[in-house]
Amino acid sequence: MDMATLENGSASSYQRTNGTTSNELEILCRGLKAKVDNFLDTPTEDDVLNSVKNQVIVARGVIEEALRRYRIEELSLSYNGGKDCLVLLILILASLPSSISLRTSLSQSSTTAQAESSYPSPPFPHRLQALYIRPPLPFAEVDEFVTATSAVYHLDLTTSNQPMKPALTEYLFERPKIKAVFVGTRRTDPHGASLTFFDETDADWPRFMRIHPVIDWHYREVWGFIRALDIPYCPLYDMGYTSLGGIDDTHPNPALREAGKGSSSKADGQQFRPAYELTEDREERLGRDR
Repeated sequence: MDMATLENGSASSYQRTNGTTSNELEILCRGLKAKVDNFLDTPTEDDVLNSVKNQVIVARGVIEEALRRYRIEELSLSYNGGKDCLVLLILILASLPSSISLRTSLSQSSTTAQAESSYPSPPFPHRLQALYIRPPLPFAEVDEFVTATSAVYHLDLTTSNQPMKPALTEYLFERPKIKAVFVGTRRTDPHGASLTFFDETDADWPRFMRIHPVIDWHYREVWGFIRALDIPYCPLYDMGYTSLGGIDDTHPNPALREAGKGSSSKADGQQFRPAYELTEDREERLGRDR
């Protein structure tokens, strides 16, 4: 499925059943919610997909908790077009309709000034805040994918060419309302082993809450979700790349090298199978120099 098909399909599905809507992001979110709900409700004997369903339920619970703790304008997403943050983005968008409806209901039924203050009646947002910290030597394919998906998923994207700490410092200075950032880190990523669903940044970093809804997902589950929901992804993954950084430190995964099959991803003619054919978490970063 290409990006235009995703956007148009989600919109038309919602309009057929609900009539006109308030904004394009709401249309998209309701379409994605229906898609995720249908995935969860469809029985399967596939062990990986059943594991994905369990992970989706947990991740949605974390996202819904974040949306209870923070207002939309207080939240942002760390987004670089990679598979993990793409899964996270879809789940956030699919969670917005129910969470915003809940806040509206609580606001309308509250009877005290304190309750009114805690649960204001919010309009559905038009965009979701996001930050893209580019590597020093980014892939053109990644930049293009980030640009395309930012438009389709209605991201209010800020792009920074600085290292992570100064990029975050500047971003939070320019957007002082932000209190928490969704991050697509998983347990097997560098520095991911000891993280929880909600972690404050360390004392020497800009202060905000890091939210990790997909922290316990396995590599096969990430791809199981993407492929089951037919989510468009960065084309580098079809060339054997399994973890995306910059062109100076990222290569097709040698565990996917296969003569005569796959897509040609290097000038020397080596062939690599697509990323979703890898099965082991421990092999995910074999194509990364750091």
